[in-house]
Amino acid sequence: MKLLSDGLNSSHCKLEILRLSGCMITVEGCSSLASALRSNSSHLKELDLTYNHPGESGVKLLSARREDPLCLLSKLGLEHRGENRIRAGLKKYSCDFTLDPNTVNRELTLSYGNRKVECVKSHSYPDHPERFDYWPQVLCRESLTGRCYWEAERSGRVYIAVTYKSIGRKGVSEDCGFGLNEKSWILFCSDDSYSVCHNNNKTELSGRPSSKRVGVYVDCPAGSLSFYSVSDDQTLTHLHTFSTTFTEPFCAGFSVWNGSVCLK
Repeated sequence: MKLLSDGLNSSHCKLEILRLSGCMITVEGCSSLASALRSNSSHLKELDLTYNHPGESGVKLLSARREDPLCLLSKLGLEHRGENRIRAGLKKYSCDFTLDPNTVNRELTLSYGNRKVECVKSHSYPDHPERFDYWPQVLCRESLTGRCYWEAERSGRVYIAVTYKSIGRKGVSEDCGFGLNEKSWILFCSDDSYSVCHNNNKTELSGRPSSKRVGVYVDCPAGSLSFYSVSDDQTLTHLHTFSTTFTEPFCAGFSVWNGSVCLK
C-alpha cells in the first residue's frame, strides 16, 4: 500500500478513480492513502475502500481528507467495513444470519439460537401470515445486500435457497416452493447428489457430495449467486453459479425434507 501511495504522490500520476474494495486494507494502509491525498499533486476524485478494515482512526483520517477544500476527493466508499474483512477469499464477506420463527413450517423445529432447523413431527407454532403452511421451509430474518457469504452444515435431504421475500407462503402451489418459481434459486443436497433449480428448471450436477458443508456467495451488484462445497480444511469447490438481476428484497432460506441444516 505504501508503494501505491507513493505513486499517487507522484506529479506524473493523473489517476482519478481508485477501487480497492475487498483488498484487506487496514488502518496502516489508510494512513498511507491519507498522506498521499494531502499532496497537492493528487488528482484522485473517487476512492472505493468498501469491504476493508480501516478502523475508526483510518475512517477519520480519510474523511478529514475528503472534507479538505484543497483535496479533489469527492467520493469516498467506506461501507461494509470490519475486522472480518481482512480474512482471505470469500470469507471476508461473511454474514451472520438467524432463522425467522415466524416463517418456519410446523414440521420443522428451530434450535441453537434459531441457527439450526431440523425435520420433526408436527410442532406447535402460532398462526402467522408469513409462515409456510405446506412446504417444509424457513427464511432467515436478515436481507441480503452488497456481497454476502455464509456457510451451512447439513444432514439428509435439504434445499439451500436464496429467495425473494415476496415468495408465497400458503398452500401447495409451486409459487411457494423454493426453486419452483422465478422468485427463488436452490441447491439440492443429499448424500448421493447435488442439483440446482430455478423457476422449475432443474440441472443435475456431476460428482458425489464429499462434504456436509455448503458455502453460498451472493454478489448483488454483479447479479451472481454461487454455491460451493466446503471441505474439512476449508477449501472451496465451486458447484454452480446463477446469473441474474436481483429486483426485490431477498434473503437466505432452507427446506428440510429429512435431516437438518445449521448455519455456521
